[in-house]
Amino acid sequence: MQKLSVEHLLGIKYLNANDIDIIFKTADGFKEVINRPIKKVPSLRDITIANLFFENSTRTKLSFELAEKRLSADVINFSASQSSVKKGETLIDTVNNILSMKVDIVVMRHGNVGAGVFLSKHVNAKIINAGDGTHEHPTQALLDSYSIREKLGSVKGKKIVIVGDILHSRVALSNIFALQLQGAQVKVCGPTTLIPRYITSLGVEVETNLKKALEWCDVANVLRVQHERMDIKYFPSTREYTQLFGINKEILDNLGKKIVIMHPGPINRGVEITSEVADSDQSIILNQVENGVAVRMAVIYLLAQQIKR
Repeated sequence: MQKLSVEHLLGIKYLNANDIDIIFKTADGFKEVINRPIKKVPSLRDITIANLFFENSTRTKLSFELAEKRLSADVINFSASQSSVKKGETLIDTVNNILSMKVDIVVMRHGNVGAGVFLSKHVNAKIINAGDGTHEHPTQALLDSYSIREKLGSVKGKKIVIVGDILHSRVALSNIFALQLQGAQVKVCGPTTLIPRYITSLGVEVETNLKKALEWCDVANVLRVQHERMDIKYFPSTREYTQLFGINKEILDNLGKKIVIMHPGPINRGVEITSEVADSDQSIILNQVENGVAVRMAVIYLLAQQIKR
């Protein structure tokens, strides 16, 4: 079996194209497993995994937990809101206390950029970054690329536009890295106030006209506006944002071609995307959710193979 070039999954920027290929080929096998009548394999029955979520999560947390249970791992779920973190305990102390229970892999979401990298240098466990601040969300980018590959046959040469709040999105950055590694062309589209100044230095083009962006692309990955990360107003009103950057059926029908619609969730229906579009045959949003389990099974399995017993 081929091995990943990394010991942890901290961000897409630490991977190479071969790593992504290995993850996807492994995910192909697990996709077949989760569509069987018996959806479980005994691959990791001697592995204990701790899910540490210092920020709220629904889809990612459930997806990781389901992936771990499908692999027969023992699972510990940790919620910061009900822990000693509230009493002032440090991140390292919290994790070391959990590791003393003989935990092998830590899946962590944290509000601070680089939290996973910091942790990987101080604890003896495999770390999977489930989102660090506005930085990276590697497994989301992997499942997005996997879903494009499944729908279109390949990511290479495809034109992908990421629409919405690029500034506050860890999904956007991880997707840019993953798509470029696989040979895709990437543009971003949104209000200029929500596009980071450094974005062009990543080899990404900026398009502020939604219609032009959609006419160019094969796939539109639509992001929500992250109001919870905003301390100032970045645009006049939600209504104006929707008028300029919301995707509806009329816009898609007038393109003269069919494009693929994606969304990492949660969806603000009627803001960045209408229900009619989200639930249409052009949408692969539910495929992304299903593929998330297979891709996370692959990542966990591949990292677990590196654990020395």
